[in-house]
Amino acid sequence: MELGFARWMALNALPQVGPRRLARLRQLNPDWPGGWLARLPPGAAAELRLWLDHPRRSPLTALIEQAEAWLAGDGGKERSAANGCRLHERAEARHLLHPDHPRWPALLDQIPDPPVLLWALGDLDALVPPRLALVGSRRPTREGLVNARSFAVALAEAGWCLVSGMALGIGGAAQAAALDLGGRSIAVLAGGVDVVYPGQHGALYRRLRDDGGLLLAESPPGVRPRSGDFPRRNRIVTGLSCGVLVVEAAEHSGSLVSARLAGEQGREVLALPGSIHSPQARGCLRLIREGAALVRHPDDLFEELACWGPRRAIPQNIAAGAADDPVDSRVDRHVDGPVDSSVDNPVDSPLDSASERTGARAAPSPGRKLLDLLSATPLAVDDLMGLAGCDVAACQRELTLLEIAGQAGLVAGGWVRLDGGKG
Repeated sequence: MELGFARWMALNALPQVGPRRLARLRQLNPDWPGGWLARLPPGAAAELRLWLDHPRRSPLTALIEQAEAWLAGDGGKERSAANGCRLHERAEARHLLHPDHPRWPALLDQIPDPPVLLWALGDLDALVPPRLALVGSRRPTREGLVNARSFAVALAEAGWCLVSGMALGIGGAAQAAALDLGGRSIAVLAGGVDVVYPGQHGALYRRLRDDGGLLLAESPPGVRPRSGDFPRRNRIVTGLSCGVLVVEAAEHSGSLVSARLAGEQGREVLALPGSIHSPQARGCLRLIREGAALVRHPDDLFEELACWGPRRAIPQNIAAGAADDPVDSRVDRHVDGPVDSSVDNPVDSPLDSASERTGARAAPSPGRKLLDLLSATPLAVDDLMGLAGCDVAACQRELTLLEIAGQAGLVAGGWVRLDGGKG
């Protein structure tokens, strides 16, 4: 059975037919259209018959024409949820994925309620497996952010695609770090694929769209996210992935919903431990007590996920950007103890333990130039770019590596030099 996106769109819009029922019908592989008409509820079958026999009289036709216009670049531009501003969008980056599309991610077909359509902006090569979801607190500690970026860097270096929801805090920080290293990342949005939410992530949205990442949404363009859309979105985040890594989560964090969905979908559930005294670690500690894999270091992560996608050689585009960086060895180091998520000792991440044995690390070049420019007075990225003479991608990549090394940090007003960067 060969169905174009128009037919999948028609099926998806039928009354009394949701993702679960469509998934069950797809498994029966009915002929088109007779087999579908025979198995659909009467009301849905009547709507489909009207579209097939009298398309100009069917409301489904208008939906399909709107999708065709969007794919051709004639739809609306994406809007920020914060201020409604229009952002540039390239028509050639638009896609509408469906189960017969050659780039449809097969992992989605393993969950009980897969989407039927995914609106996409960006590079479809981001869909190449393996893929791992990374989620966590929207109000993370500084150490949580460092750990998120550290694991994102390790995943990017090993060729994994990082999947998340472009949320504030852990998720967004990890996605930005993956892109900084030239890696791949997919953001699944709760609203339309052209709606920037949260509005503070306009820059990350543009990077995901234009710099090798991918934006996906089940809702049509222009739809604002509502509270009930986020759990629906989360099932796609975990469904696209072989597992979910929870970096930092409080006792009632929404990240625990993603972990539960992953378990129900037969995916791996992994969590970073933390101090029993930290409220932001209680969700992860609970997951570990309930059977999630305890992850102290990227090597633990790759060991748990070996059956899904063994660690691979560093891709050339990443290796070229990190060849002179002494932090490259971090994926191969081992830590004997769990991560301490205390805010008072934020640089003791699983990727920083070697600094205790060797002293402060030498900064990479051009990271050394950036480090020399930093002081206790915050400097904005734009100022650092001008003073160091580097572009935004190189500047963000080197700042990420300096932060992981404990030599620089992001505070209100910009970047500052930390004690680990002295000398």
